[in-house]
Amino acid sequence: MHGSHILTFSRRGVAAALAASSLLAVFTTATPASANTAVATLGGSKVVCTSEKAGLASRLSHDIAGALGGRQDTSALALYDRITGTTCELRADAHFDSASVVKVTVLGALLRQAEEAHRKLTPQEVKLTTAMITKSDNDATSALWHQIGSAGFKKFLALADMKHTVPGSGGSWGLTQITAADELRLMRLLTTENSVLTAASRAYALDLMEHVASDQRWGVPAGSPASATVHVKNGWLSRATDGWRVHSVGAFTGSGHDYGMTVLSSGNLTMDYGVATIEGAARVIHRDLTSAP
Repeated sequence: MHGSHILTFSRRGVAAALAASSLLAVFTTATPASANTAVATLGGSKVVCTSEKAGLASRLSHDIAGALGGRQDTSALALYDRITGTTCELRADAHFDSASVVKVTVLGALLRQAEEAHRKLTPQEVKLTTAMITKSDNDATSALWHQIGSAGFKKFLALADMKHTVPGSGGSWGLTQITAADELRLMRLLTTENSVLTAASRAYALDLMEHVASDQRWGVPAGSPASATVHVKNGWLSRATDGWRVHSVGAFTGSGHDYGMTVLSSGNLTMDYGVATIEGAARVIHRDLTSAP
């Protein structure tokens, strides 16, 4: 959810990241599945990572806490990497106003409805979904939100096991309450075979997320390997209380990559500050997941 006056913005205004001031403590324990779990403290919260790759959980938890330490906003994060059997979470069940990242869920709900009706998307639906995802068009989103209806949206949430997501009331799709964990479930859903969305539906959604407008390719793609295919959707919204909400969700596929991440933030004084928070975390995640042992 955003106004046209901030569709493009100068990156020169991105606030410099504050040095991490939190005392980081990392603990590693073995789990029965031959995976390691590591925990790094970040203020009153914990970055918890588990990985089947030796040393990766400890490195990720430490580096994520380091990237986010000292930031003057509230952030949440979740990630998976199927190649190394890795997951990480930070405040993954905390609720945030969705802003425009909910548009991927709107798309999923529409695709599911079309599947149940045994039909393809209409030319108008193709036009609306393309504008909604690639340009983050709000009018297109509102049209689809009302077409799908509350019952249709909630049905998709149930099927997708996004049990902590609460739809915004009336036409307020941008105030849908989301969590990093639920958004990551959606990224997982789009990138693997499942009974909720067909291969054709998943490919359609990922293709739209691969072709977002160039000025909206910030966020979790920052620092991603050149060999990866990037699928992203961002959201940004300023409210009278708690400042800017700035979010980014994405999946990274192809050339041996199969991972996704969601980073949500609120309490940002500016949009650019939230972008910097997300990109700081994304860069260390991409680096750690793709670096040699």
